[in-house]
Amino acid sequence: MMIVGLTGGIGSGKTTVAGFFTDLGVPVYNSDKEARKLMQSSKKLKTEITELVGERAYESGKLNRKYIATTVFGDNDLLLKLNELVHPAVKKHFLKWVEKQKSDYVIQEAAILFENGSYKNYDKMILVKAPLNVKIARLMRRDASSKEDIEARMKNQWKDSKKSRLSDYIIDNTDLKKTRLQVDQIHGQLGKISG
Repeated sequence: MMIVGLTGGIGSGKTTVAGFFTDLGVPVYNSDKEARKLMQSSKKLKTEITELVGERAYESGKLNRKYIATTVFGDNDLLLKLNELVHPAVKKHFLKWVEKQKSDYVIQEAAILFENGSYKNYDKMILVKAPLNVKIARLMRRDASSKEDIEARMKNQWKDSKKSRLSDYIIDNTDLKKTRLQVDQIHGQLGKISG
């Protein structure tokens, strides 16, 4: 079975693209969603995260994502330490998930596959990109975040130009009809390679 990485900067619309692949019957693992579940359900992770960022990481037993984000995104060292706790747990969970799939290929959707070097573990890489102003507008609508907060989060990610050089497929996600066509084409190509 072929394992494909799907990534893109914050606000690029990689989850939308992942949804198009799901519509085509491709199993897609959403790393962010699964990481949140693990951060909520794993006692070990809960303890480690609380020790790292403080008691406010969980309020009434629930993961306080906003507090964690504002705490770590301004501090590269803290962000790195948090990733060192969460990423191995997600990787282990993903590999167990892969074993249960019955498909020619699967996709793992994750934000920082290039930044953390894990892109090397995939058979193929798909990059989703969009113009900066489009990404910022999407995030302001989606998260009700300020432009400053968004730009601070973007500083922790590589520029699309750098990611493009390491990608097998690039999807320009500005027009949804065109995006869907690009997904259909890539799906056809991946089907030939993996089948």
